[in-house]
Amino acid sequence: MKAAAFSYARATSVADALALLARHGDEAKVMSGGQSLMPALNLRLATPSLVIDIGRLAELRGITATPGLITIGALTRHVDLLRSPEIAARLPLLRAAVAHVAHPAIRNRGTIGGNLAHADPASELPACMLALDAGMIARGQKGERRIAAEHFFTGIYTTALAPDELLVAVEIAPPPLEARFFFREFARRSGDYAMVGLAAMAVVEGARLVGLRLGYFGIGDRPQLALEAAARLVGRDVTAHVLDAAQGALDDEIDPPQDQQATSGMRRYLARQLMAEAVSTLLDRPDLKPGRAP
Repeated sequence: MKAAAFSYARATSVADALALLARHGDEAKVMSGGQSLMPALNLRLATPSLVIDIGRLAELRGITATPGLITIGALTRHVDLLRSPEIAARLPLLRAAVAHVAHPAIRNRGTIGGNLAHADPASELPACMLALDAGMIARGQKGERRIAAEHFFTGIYTTALAPDELLVAVEIAPPPLEARFFFREFARRSGDYAMVGLAAMAVVEGARLVGLRLGYFGIGDRPQLALEAAARLVGRDVTAHVLDAAQGALDDEIDPPQDQQATSGMRRYLARQLMAEAVSTLLDRPDLKPGRAP
């Protein structure tokens, strides 16, 4: 299929892009790398009257790291995240996840802002934003606001961005030096969207988890923090019984969809397996790995 007819405007600045959004509202779509929007246009899943190209706005590109904050411009490409020494050293979870995003050709053009604003529920980066407790910086003609990742993703392909707002950056407080991370996804082929995936960050003291954020993707209409399941694991000596109770809490928290890739039951099973593997990895407890006898 081919895209429906639309007008095209290349923004010359953020202010120019915001003026165009204010004028056209819901009738406009913003294009950064185009790796998600162009297929949607060609399949006529999106039929805007105007496409606003922000891809050449250098002011939205780059990574700035200070002791207390890491800021990633919305037009920073996936490949830039993979190559960044700051990301590798301070946000290894993000680097691990980006390596699973599609294929090199897409990572060379796709941007973090485009990925997050697209809000695909099977995408890796939104779940990482939850696990890392990130903030999304939205800018409109009236100023900027910070939207916590937990409130940014509102449904399938929908976010808390207003029609006249632009996602300009992501802010992440560097995790503690003792933080540990876990990332894994189940996909039919390398580069495919995940059937289920998990991005996790934990703080471990001794043999206990004292902080845990479990960001799942591919299990609903948006990425999801498994809050109740994490609460069952934090501050306790994790035994097989405790882990089983946490997996039971996870069952109650999620409502996985069924589609051509997997049944709801299969996704639920994979989510439980990922939790066990994450806890085993984060605590360095091989006895908790899925399939191991207690």
